[in-house]
Amino acid sequence: MASKRKSRTVSKPVIAVSDEDIERLKERLPCRNKQLSLLLSLFGQANLPTYPSIFIYGHSATGKSLVINSVLRTLQLPHAFINCVECQTQRSLCESILNQIAEVEPCSENNFEVFSRCESMNDFVRLLKGVVKEKNQENQTIYIVLDKAERLRNMEGNVLPAFLRLAELSGCSVCVILISQISWEKFRCGTGFLEPLVLHFPDYTKDELLTIVSRDCPSDYPVEFYRSYANLLMSVFYMACRDLNEIRHLAQLNFPKYIEPINKSEATTQDIHKLWRNIEPHLKKALQTVYLREITSAQWEEYQQTGDSSQPVMLSSRAFVELPFYSKFLLIASYLASYNPVKSDRRFFSKHHGKVQKSKVARKKETSHQLLGPKPFPLDRLMAIFYSIVDARVAPTANVFSQISSLITLRLLSCVGHDDQLDTPKYKCTVSLDFIRGISRTVNFEIVRYLYDFAA
Repeated sequence: MASKRKSRTVSKPVIAVSDEDIERLKERLPCRNKQLSLLLSLFGQANLPTYPSIFIYGHSATGKSLVINSVLRTLQLPHAFINCVECQTQRSLCESILNQIAEVEPCSENNFEVFSRCESMNDFVRLLKGVVKEKNQENQTIYIVLDKAERLRNMEGNVLPAFLRLAELSGCSVCVILISQISWEKFRCGTGFLEPLVLHFPDYTKDELLTIVSRDCPSDYPVEFYRSYANLLMSVFYMACRDLNEIRHLAQLNFPKYIEPINKSEATTQDIHKLWRNIEPHLKKALQTVYLREITSAQWEEYQQTGDSSQPVMLSSRAFVELPFYSKFLLIASYLASYNPVKSDRRFFSKHHGKVQKSKVARKKETSHQLLGPKPFPLDRLMAIFYSIVDARVAPTANVFSQISSLITLRLLSCVGHDDQLDTPKYKCTVSLDFIRGISRTVNFEIVRYLYDFAA
């Protein structure tokens, strides 16, 4: 155990939750009263045991970490809050937990020494019991919060079961709280798991998002004015983006442009229609960059002020996204399968397709397939086109098929059809013509020659 350590005084246990604490938490955590009440009832008093393990899940920016951290800090409960992204190994994870519980902070004064080396879960349980006894916390519940808990699945197989049974193994009053963006069913692996108490944080509704975004109102403007602006912003972005952090970022980024006519004395806070006409084209430009950080906020503001219709360099280069070699050909094949009729496959990809004869019905002007949108296609057609356009002989290995899943994850492909159709999955290509032409140029493939709408 380290001889030098930087310690802080241990806070006294909280006997009960006061009404002032509850009101302060509700004010800081809007639209989470149900989850807050449930957590307060589970935690109870500091000297009473609670549930040994709690699993909290929900999408990003739903207030999971903020609610847990705020409750533990407001009630002054002994706890350790660990982000599993920062702990790549079992040793660093256990040592970080022990450092926070023992209130030891590695710094220059103690030569950045940790509380104690911890090589295994057995050492962790033994050292945890020693820390609890040393801090005289045998009659208090210690909370260990593991954020981004899905990273635990990449560690040794005994780490996750040991944390779920930590209270049983250590004989101490310990509550382990796992926070993740995926459901508990994705964590089950093998046996020995103690089922935790599962708590779901649902996505914020549109009204809840408006309530939270309105709290960012500048002091120079009334709240109702900023709420009406947020409502206009949501009318543009809500179908494409429901992430609270992204919407708050967009609201703060575009608000100076929204109040530009007011600063120029060309409108007042009551001229909502005039303000909307001023901001609408800029919001449509911002819609193309949702979730992306290709340019800085200062560059985006400069781009808005110039009024140039052309895209910035970083935005225009998005068409040249870097993909593995065979993934590019798979994406090209999927585009051809989506925008070419099935009857044209023999014409474009067969060496001996014979003479193409067009009947009188076929001579009539057909509607462009580019205007009709992508059509679904089966996997066997995709692979047949892929093997026809790729130059080298490619074996149908798992590596090739895994790249199809990667394209779906990147949302360059979408899987359509019912979930029960496992034998015949169908896909759609979701990229534009300019995007696929940029991809084709990187592999020296002239995709226009193989498109039915452009063929002579």
